[in-house]
Amino acid sequence: MLCGVVEMGGIVSGVNPLYTEDELLHQMQTVDARLIVTVPPFAEKCLNTMKRFARVQDVYVFGEAEGCKPFKSLLADDGSACPDVKVSLEDTFALPFSSGTTGLPKGVIITNKTLVTNLRQLESHPDLTDTHPGDTVLALLPYFHCYGLIIIMLHGLRAGARQVTMSRFEPEVFLKTIQDYKVNLLYLVPPIILFLAKHPVVDKFDLSSVSLIFSGAASLGGELSASVKTRLGIKIIKQAYGLTESGPVLTLSPSSKDVPSSVGKLVPNTEAKVVDTVSGELLGEGQDGELLFRGPQIMPGYLNNPEATARTLDADGFLHTGDIGHYDQDGFFYIVDRLKELIKYKGYQVAPAELEALLFTHPSIMDAAVIGVPNEEAGELPKAFIVPNNEELTADQVAEFVADNVAPYKKLRGGVEFVKSIPKSASGKILRRVLREKEANPEQA
Repeated sequence: MLCGVVEMGGIVSGVNPLYTEDELLHQMQTVDARLIVTVPPFAEKCLNTMKRFARVQDVYVFGEAEGCKPFKSLLADDGSACPDVKVSLEDTFALPFSSGTTGLPKGVIITNKTLVTNLRQLESHPDLTDTHPGDTVLALLPYFHCYGLIIIMLHGLRAGARQVTMSRFEPEVFLKTIQDYKVNLLYLVPPIILFLAKHPVVDKFDLSSVSLIFSGAASLGGELSASVKTRLGIKIIKQAYGLTESGPVLTLSPSSKDVPSSVGKLVPNTEAKVVDTVSGELLGEGQDGELLFRGPQIMPGYLNNPEATARTLDADGFLHTGDIGHYDQDGFFYIVDRLKELIKYKGYQVAPAELEALLFTHPSIMDAAVIGVPNEEAGELPKAFIVPNNEELTADQVAEFVADNVAPYKKLRGGVEFVKSIPKSASGKILRRVLREKEANPEQA
């Protein structure tokens, strides 16, 4: 389906099936969607949202669902009705959505050129290439995310690898699939690598076929990496770094040298610099600052959002990642912290500002702030600090209010805490650093 849409000059925008109808509506309106293709469990949500956005013409479904057209009906003719379109490298291929530090997620423009460029960058050197003909790849991560769409599906297909797909992570099904299909290449995120390192059920299955694990979407600690390598008997876990906005890969671990705490070296034709977060001054090796990148795989901008584009891409074409890190004398990059306020929960991005905007709509909440609190299994958990305007409001009520209005991964799993005031700067910006320090040292609060 994906290739067919692109062949006709169309654009694909994958949707997280966990989205609420409001979140789905925002994405449909942003991309000006005309058709929806889904599966029966999500048909009702799509049909309800379609009623609120009249430009969507039809909902097609794989299988059958009331009110939807069967996808197979599109295959009934000989294709003569399809337009004869000349596809350009500059045409938009896909519009994945990325959570920004403010407001709702934004549509990232990925062109045919940026897509092909990043695929070629991954294939251009034998020390970087990790997928080959004859490999069996477990396609566990969702295709609406750039990691799943580009790195697993398209990179894997281009390399000639067999892909075994899973609709969701279920521990024993995950392990049995690796065992039964002799999966040798795993593309994962740190929470699942943690599962492989620590869960006792892993020992019940034969995972000897696994020869390489690729970790992305969040940093992987050296200790955790070592634990998995020892348990599974593999030599290396390759890490990569990038963003949806960067195509997505900027750095990748070489196969010839294992540096567990590093996210690797720059992929070909990519430039980087590290700058002071206050002055913008250029920094040298070993000095922590904001990471900036420039290369042909980086997005041209956000869809219909020039303000956000200007904040992310500077006049020299460098992408401001909002991440803090450094490089060493050998050119290996290390991620130290995030300048951006995004909370990363099990590989998902959660924007505190989005949750705060929702909390502000509650009649019993006067002020609010959201931070991520560290969690070994999930990475971070969203936690809300609330200034109530009445004494009857409870933490459970706040948590339920958020849960009823957002996708599951945005729930306030880190808890709700009532405070007298939210620390802010003179300009009114929330001082999340103060809240994080309060969370880390409750006895000093």
